[in-house]
Amino acid sequence: MMEAGANSVLQTAFTLADGVEYVRAALKSGMDVDTFAPRLSFFFGIGMNFFMDIAMLRAARTLWFRLMSEFKPKNPKSSMLRTHCQTSGWSLTEQDPYNNVIRTTLEAMSAVLGGTQSLHTNSFDEAIGLPTDFSARIARNTQIIIAEESQVCHVVDPLGGSYYIESLTNSIIDEAQKIIDEIADLGGMAKAIESGMPKMRVEESAARKQARIDQGLDVIVGVNKYKLTDEKIDFEVREVPATVRDEQVARIKEIKASRDQAAVDKALAALTEAAKNDGNLLEAALPAVRGAVAQPVSHGGHRPRSRLPPVPRDGGGAASQLLPPAGAAFAARCGGRGLQLVRHGRRRAGHVPPGGRPGPGDAVRRAELGVRATRGAP
Repeated sequence: MMEAGANSVLQTAFTLADGVEYVRAALKSGMDVDTFAPRLSFFFGIGMNFFMDIAMLRAARTLWFRLMSEFKPKNPKSSMLRTHCQTSGWSLTEQDPYNNVIRTTLEAMSAVLGGTQSLHTNSFDEAIGLPTDFSARIARNTQIIIAEESQVCHVVDPLGGSYYIESLTNSIIDEAQKIIDEIADLGGMAKAIESGMPKMRVEESAARKQARIDQGLDVIVGVNKYKLTDEKIDFEVREVPATVRDEQVARIKEIKASRDQAAVDKALAALTEAAKNDGNLLEAALPAVRGAVAQPVSHGGHRPRSRLPPVPRDGGGAASQLLPPAGAAFAARCGGRGLQLVRHGRRRAGHVPPGGRPGPGDAVRRAELGVRATRGAP
């Protein structure tokens, strides 16, 4: 959800609230907490706010332990948060793309110092196309060099005790707990999603971040500052030939022509029935997947259930909190659309932000924790 615009607090709160919802569903089905909780794992996105995302992972572990205590597990592993992290795709830029190697390295270090159990590093050319063998090797070697050469993997929580890291960690714990409590008051994460609350909060965060980028308050090197005047791509870009699509279409046609249609219809009907009666969808989906393709299986699973309609909302006026001095220069720089974003809190198309980036002093915490920033603040 970071890629959609969630800052570190929102990502922590919504991710853990999702986890609690899964735990409650498993307990409701009759499972013992210690039979499944040790196998739960999470997925966090890591962006360019270096210290904030380290603190986010530390805060998430504390909060998950606190949340799991409600279910009284006997196995200590049931309260341990295990997580995979992926460096941000949103932070990768098409402009001056070699900068993305540096961005991914910083994000990978943030995840490692925060205590991730596994890590995915993006390739530097993913804002342009699918990774090539060349770019994928750099992404892989980024992890290998951190693991084998930096020595950072020899210590647990190396930044623990730092005043700044501990302060950020406590702030995220406090602010994320407020959102988790709000979700609990709504009846859990499923009910919160139905209400549109998480979507609205993420969109507000996205609009706030985009406004800062549009106004140059948050720097993206090569995009809104330090731009190259005559930029040319001097590396291979992977082009996917049309034959790949043709081969996939031919495979689907072959499956449809050779399968037992009666058995497929029976499996899809069983899946629909399971969805209608709150049955075991995974158990019902496996026979359907073996004979059908993805779209019919998906349709069979959601047919009896109501779909959540998108609730159109603007950014909640979030961007207008960062109104700069009005003037022709600002309007010209934004091309008109940026000015509309600031007035109405709408997110500009084509650049969806993950949350705040590093800045001096407490400005970082204000931006990440959703506290209204005022014009002229540091």
